[in-house]
Amino acid sequence: MLDLLISGFAVMLTPKMIFFVIAAVFLGTLFGALPGVSATMAVTLGIPFTYSMTAVESIVFLVAVYCASITGGGMTAILFKIPGVPSSAPTTYDGYPMAQQGQAGKALGIQLLCSAIGGMFAALAMLLLCGPLTTAAVSFGPAELFAIALLGLSILSSLDVDNICRTIISGLIGLLIACIGIDPLLGVPRMTYGFMSLNSGMEMIPIMIGFFAVTEVLKQTRKRDTLSAVGEVKQMKTVFPKLWELLSVKWTIIRCSVAGTVIGILPGAGATIAAFMCYSMEQKLSKHPEKFGTGCIDGIAAPETGNNAATGGSMVPLLSLGIPGGNAAAIMMSALVLKGVQMGPMLLVKQPVFLSATFASMFFANIVMIFAAMILAKVFVQVLRIPYAILGPMIIMMATIGAFATKNIATDVMVMAVCGLIGFAFVACKFDVSAMILGLVLGKICESNLRRAYTIADGDTLLSTTWNVFTQPLKIAPVPLTAILIITCLLVLVSPGLKKLWDKRKAARA
Repeated sequence: MLDLLISGFAVMLTPKMIFFVIAAVFLGTLFGALPGVSATMAVTLGIPFTYSMTAVESIVFLVAVYCASITGGGMTAILFKIPGVPSSAPTTYDGYPMAQQGQAGKALGIQLLCSAIGGMFAALAMLLLCGPLTTAAVSFGPAELFAIALLGLSILSSLDVDNICRTIISGLIGLLIACIGIDPLLGVPRMTYGFMSLNSGMEMIPIMIGFFAVTEVLKQTRKRDTLSAVGEVKQMKTVFPKLWELLSVKWTIIRCSVAGTVIGILPGAGATIAAFMCYSMEQKLSKHPEKFGTGCIDGIAAPETGNNAATGGSMVPLLSLGIPGGNAAAIMMSALVLKGVQMGPMLLVKQPVFLSATFASMFFANIVMIFAAMILAKVFVQVLRIPYAILGPMIIMMATIGAFATKNIATDVMVMAVCGLIGFAFVACKFDVSAMILGLVLGKICESNLRRAYTIADGDTLLSTTWNVFTQPLKIAPVPLTAILIITCLLVLVSPGLKKLWDKRKAARA
């Protein structure tokens, strides 16, 4: 282990590598902060810079871009309620309200510090637990992955406890939208209505831009007397939390670092699921869950720690088995294959420098990221001083460019516009946009894994097949994890209703 650390920092602490990492961090933070540029797209845009680099230099550069883009997405989520990357969507729940209260600098400070802590924890976990955690993750079948995604959906009942029915309906609409496109198993188009551009499904980025960016601009235009920048003051700067504030969320940071790393290891899970699940977990465990959504620091610390921790987790199966843990990891794998690198278990045996260099780059990048984001945050914060009558159209323009840049087709721009209008109607009718986005994010994962689980399960009848799916033990331990997670999901779903019923009875007795 000591040899890995020495070799990793020996590779990292050279003038050339330090320059590459600093450039990658600035590039990734800028890409992540731009609406419509996902972490996957940021890594993709970073590949041309690696053509003249060696294989080790390439993975160091791309990992730094990946880590920084996740953090950069939280900046616009806080300042404009526009998640720069999908995994920053939960950050808007508390980051934007805090900015509205004139504490945008403090929200940015919490976000940057927690992002760095989560990223460095994941890098350390990747180094220490690469082998054992990869073995555990690979043993998860489709049924377990479905149960994990369903656990993420179970937070629908907690997003708005005063309006559970509309919230669940919103989530179901998101699940319905996720079904648009080619059937994952049968290969036939569904709900495309003859539009060839919909065969590949609904792109996440245009939908999220429409529901978050366009809807927010339309909401602001209704309030002509309050068209001012969020958190507008004479001078704003990033303010790091005081020691007692950081200690107050220490358990949140620890839990979300662990949870985000584990979720990142699971193939296909990624930073978005980690962010949503960490936010839900902390809301459930909090002594004051009613503060979530009003601008509490726990609501920023949880998703930002979780989604950055997932970046290190996603590198574990990539480096150990050649299985990308997410889309961004798959792009990195493609770039390394172009360099002639054969990904797989023998990679770390023959070239352990890949693991050590990746660890060192992630550790160093998360430190540099704090200062890079502070510099870029000053630029974005100054944008807040622009009157909203000018800023609103500028946001729409950036959102349109971001939606079009996804696949360079006009359909995505139309999808963005339609989603913006639907989101405006959602808000007017008191439906929950966040619940719909959550259903959309997890819908494909739920459907594809559930259908695969039923396809490979043995059973004479539907009942027996279902029993086999949900009671099948793990390969590494005789534990029916799927059944345990499903029961947990049911308890989470009904707990808000049972709590309200209990409170009513308690009030009647009083």
